[in-house]
Amino acid sequence: MSIDYAKARENMVEQQVRPWDVLDARVLETIASVPRETFVPEALRALAYADTALPLGHGEAMMKPVLQGRALQALLPQAEESVLEIGTGSGYLTACLATLAREVVSIERHPDLAEAARARITAQGIGNVRIETADALSWDNTQQFDAICVGGAVETLPPRFLEWLKPGGRIFAVQGRSPAMEATLVHREVNGARTESLFETDLPYLAGAAPQPAFAL
Repeated sequence: MSIDYAKARENMVEQQVRPWDVLDARVLETIASVPRETFVPEALRALAYADTALPLGHGEAMMKPVLQGRALQALLPQAEESVLEIGTGSGYLTACLATLAREVVSIERHPDLAEAARARITAQGIGNVRIETADALSWDNTQQFDAICVGGAVETLPPRFLEWLKPGGRIFAVQGRSPAMEATLVHREVNGARTESLFETDLPYLAGAAPQPAFAL
């Protein structure tokens, strides 16, 4: 049975994303136009628009559509802005960010995921994305960005992420200890950082950013 992906995409926007308070017109238009099914592994295409995270290999997963929608709305990249994405994964959120922003640099620690995402983004005719194979916690970078999207949870935000942010910029990051994590928008201001709490959620940790296990005596 063939799936009407256009209809599935429309249903995802109207039944999942919009009811979860994603109401920005540019974000909804982007989610309605980027074909999510082309960014998921072939065996999982039938689940491309389901309200669930999808495995990508290496223990990585593609975020649920509602979480991706909330991340896009929180960051709200503008047409003249540069965005850093930490954790390319499937490349789907990368493509959405690229639709909204001037340029996107995305880093992915697994070479095969980075390569597959590059191919998918090229196939969509998106030309304002650069995907680098690197680990965010050791990446040698001097560029600063208007917005940063962190694709995995962190116990606390690594200071180097803030250094990559232009003054006045913002980071979307899920912080805390599972299962009681909080999605946050961290603003870089003149006298430091201000953290805005958005909603509660639970997300797998970014590699190397999980809490140290506590040893009971």
